[in-house]
Amino acid sequence: MFSKSKINEPGQKAAGGTDVKSETAADTAQAGTTDKSSMPLTNNSKAKAPASVLSTDLTITGNLRTTGDIQVEGTVQGDIRAHLLTVGEGATIEGEIVADDIVVTGRVVGKVRGLKVRLTSTARVEGDIIHKTIAIESGAHFEGSVQRQEDPLSNAGTKKEATAGPKQGAQQQAAAKPQPAAQGNGQREG
Repeated sequence: MFSKSKINEPGQKAAGGTDVKSETAADTAQAGTTDKSSMPLTNNSKAKAPASVLSTDLTITGNLRTTGDIQVEGTVQGDIRAHLLTVGEGATIEGEIVADDIVVTGRVVGKVRGLKVRLTSTARVEGDIIHKTIAIESGAHFEGSVQRQEDPLSNAGTKKEATAGPKQGAQQQAAAKPQPAAQGNGQREG
């Protein structure tokens, strides 16, 4: 398979004084084929990176954001946004989680927003779930409301807007509602 003539030590020179490796690469390019084992290891193919794993002994206070995948086995006190989020059986997340795909086998306290949400039999979720599709296995513990939306990842319906909206609306309705004493005893001015 290999011959001694093709195996060269670095720095060996051919009879003409040129580098042997550059001659071999030029010959290969002319032939139209490349030896992939001699090519540099670059990320030209955009291979998917492995999931970031937060181990059981790790506690994070703060928000996490990635376009990749996260597997949480420890504790996160903050919001998480990812492509695929896996909440491990011993994990606890206190905050809003937003991802295309969410698999919960541990505990989540906060709003869950995802295109595909799956609660396994060991899941414990305390908060509202906004989803496009959902699966809840028998034995999962869930306290909150479930709402289907075509685009649950959109920002319409975030924590801040959801809590501010109804309160402001109630205040506006109370302010707009006429009070009997403020009417001037029902007399109209002409």
